[in-house]
Amino acid sequence: MPRRVLQGTVTSDQNDKTITVLVERRFTHPVLKKTIRKSKKYRAHDENNTAKTGETVRIRECAPISKMKRWELVTEEMLAQDAAISKE
Repeated sequence: MPRRVLQGTVTSDQNDKTITVLVERRFTHPVLKKTIRKSKKYRAHDENNTAKTGETVRIRECAPISKMKRWELVTEEMLAQDAAISKE
């Protein structure tokens, strides 16, 4: 099963190896036919503390790392590794 990938803005990088990412989604309300914005915060694992507040980042699902962390920061190395695996 493929891992979900979300894009959002880093709202906090205060904790060691953890970032808080605000992900916003837009959809049309089924009755009102009006575009609605909903947002949710995710805690993501950032091994090297590379992401800073205000940056736009991509996160993907992973195995549970702690009580709150179920997501990890997607880095260029991960993208290259996934591309190499998919070519095989």
